[in-house]
Amino acid sequence: MDMTRFGLIFMLLIILVSQEMVIETEGLLGHNRCDAVLSSRFKGKCLSDHNCNSVCQLEGYTGGNCHGLRQRCFCNRKC
Repeated sequence: MDMTRFGLIFMLLIILVSQEMVIETEGLLGHNRCDAVLSSRFKGKCLSDHNCNSVCQLEGYTGGNCHGLRQRCFCNRKC
């Protein structure tokens, strides 16, 4: 009985992780590809969109947001 529960929980975990990966990569392949650029001045983990936005504006972009599993700052630019 314990192996059955373990198998069920393991399968649910795989399904949840695979859904997260699909959502994460859709933005990189779609129309947002030319709109986001990794910030060159932002250091460390991006925990606040406000800080990321401020740094990106100093770099000359229109704004910025925190994205991804590694929480990096991406700046927005017009195509």
